[in-house]
Amino acid sequence: MSRIGKKPIPLPSAVKVSVAGNNVTVEAGSNRLSIAHRPEVTVHVDSDTNSVVVERQDDLRTSKAMHGLTRSLIANMVQGVTGGFTKELEIVGAGWNAQVKGTKVNLNVGYADTKIVDIPMGVTVEVTGPRIKVAGIDKQAVGQCAAEIRAKRPPEPYNGRGVKYVDEQIQRKQGKQFVGGEA
Repeated sequence: MSRIGKKPIPLPSAVKVSVAGNNVTVEAGSNRLSIAHRPEVTVHVDSDTNSVVVERQDDLRTSKAMHGLTRSLIANMVQGVTGGFTKELEIVGAGWNAQVKGTKVNLNVGYADTKIVDIPMGVTVEVTGPRIKVAGIDKQAVGQCAAEIRAKRPPEPYNGRGVKYVDEQIQRKQGKQFVGGEA
């Protein structure tokens, strides 16, 4: 049995969850997220304990996989509508910078041209100096946007230059050494 899947999801007082068929909608204030879950699992709201319970139909391998996944997705939706998610990136390189122009992020990261990344709906991007902050209520959209920004110039191991997550540790490598010898 899935240890994650069988844990109920506690609901804060401001969060409303509605289940209609295979659609689960989570709302808190003006924030709203919805997901269509797989038929291998059932989702219902337990009003006695004020929590969401995910149960699976049988013990097939796909049912077990969908059990924990569905519970995690709904828990992320509850956390997203109440507090949101953020990812912070850092640009390491002399003269490298980023600017937000409308719904795009322009990155000047050592190439002859400017790299452009589109900002999806529901995600906000702020640039302060060498730091880029990506925030939103949808965990998948925030992570995808941050990954696309990082992919334009991933950090390299010799000088450590590139776009990296703030908490990311770059494994540094030693460069070539000159070994003095007689020719």
